Amino acid sequence: MNPSGDIAVQQRDLIIVATVLMLLIIVPVIALTLFFAWKYRRSNEAARYDPDWHHSTRLEIVIWAAPLVIITILGAVTWTSTHLLDPYRPLDRLAPGRSAQHVKPLKVQVVALDWKWLFIYPELGVATVNELAAPIDTPIDFQLTSSSVMNSFYVPALAGQIYAMPGMTTQLHAVINKPGTFDGFSANYSGAGFSHMRFKFHGMSRADFDRWTAEVRKGSDRLDGPRYLVLEKPSEKAPVQRFATVDAGLFDKAVNRCVEPGKMCQHDMMRIDAQGGLGMAGVYNVTTLEYDKRVRRGQEGGLHAFVAALCAPKTAQR
Repeated sequence: MNPSGDIAVQQRDLIIVATVLMLLIIVPVIALTLFFAWKYRRSNEAARYDPDWHHSTRLEIVIWAAPLVIITILGAVTWTSTHLLDPYRPLDRLAPGRSAQHVKPLKVQVVALDWKWLFIYPELGVATVNELAAPIDTPIDFQLTSSSVMNSFYVPALAGQIYAMPGMTTQLHAVINKPGTFDGFSANYSGAGFSHMRFKFHGMSRADFDRWTAEVRKGSDRLDGPRYLVLEKPSEKAPVQRFATVDAGLFDKAVNRCVEPGKMCQHDMMRIDAQGGLGMAGVYNVTTLEYDKRVRRGQEGGLHAFVAALCAPKTAQR
């Protein structure tokens, strides 16, 4: 409830408004319940006894009108905030009265690994593990995916949580307005190392962020396909790692599950299916699919796939 980013501030305000509106009904109902129980207790013989009373127009208006007004206001607030705070919606403002129209966003690609976070800065050409940094008053455009199971990316001081899922991307637009170090973590259970799947988010001035970027680039580590496959293996309490260079297109390969050499990418597979299939040539791709990643997780054997039948569209020429 003490956020440092404009999106989180608006979400905090929404929670407060909704809570106050609901308390306008809840508090009087609880108070009147206690009052009636006390006034009409059995020992209070002075209370008015009216066994034939059955209707009051004034009371009916109050009972129905007040909740109706509250529900109408809540509906309007919810509908408006649902659109304004849509995580896929680019930011219109950095803070109240400050437009984001002419500020270039910082692009960050996020991969939820078992059990750590990988952050790739495609425009800067660097990457980090369990460390995220961004300049204050700069829109941040997150693209998120997962290497195995569904996870949830959440920095409470920055914005609401957003899910990261394998084989697809989700988006989050946010901004940090105050410098500082904030906690980030996974808000969705993802296995044994879930409780240690945490990272630090650093909000910095532009000058400090440029120095941080330069410091990362001084390193010698390179994040390529083979190094990514090593990172992807499950590990707990992973330390901060920095990569001075990153292979172009690595995030897209992670999304399409084809970082391994020789493995067909998901988008190519879907394109082939959309065109009616690949015929006999497609048989050889079946045995390379291992979405459960048993072998990579250290389990012996793994599952073997076999082709039971091949299909062709009815319009195919013979």
